[in-house]
Amino acid sequence: MTTTTGGCYCGATRYALEGEPLRRTACYCRECQYLSGGGANYVMAYTPENFTWTKGTPTDFARSDLDAPRKRQFCPTCGTHITTVRPDGSMVMVKAGTLDDPAFYGQPENIIQTADAQPFHLFPEGVPASERFPG
Repeated sequence: MTTTTGGCYCGATRYALEGEPLRRTACYCRECQYLSGGGANYVMAYTPENFTWTKGTPTDFARSDLDAPRKRQFCPTCGTHITTVRPDGSMVMVKAGTLDDPAFYGQPENIIQTADAQPFHLFPEGVPASERFPG
């Protein structure tokens, strides 16, 4: 089984991934724009069993004004946003830019939340896109 590693900008928080991701997604929702600095979030979906923190302990953040917020996990030292966890804990979305080898991400298999896209956002040709979440 393939092991892939990554971590934050300063190296204080590290993780390991086992196997291939369940999917590779580019999300253009407004929340992701805040977290990415304006662009899409390029993420890979893993089950919690295939994701392990190997160094450090991330800081968790979840919005208190939402009924079922996603948990965002950041390095407490440098602030790098590393993962997003579904409200039910069933999926860990790992940010492609935190991989030791970001080329492992490849290309998105789907694009979501295009309804929130900005005029400067570009979409890869031939990739299925949804205004919100796919049916």
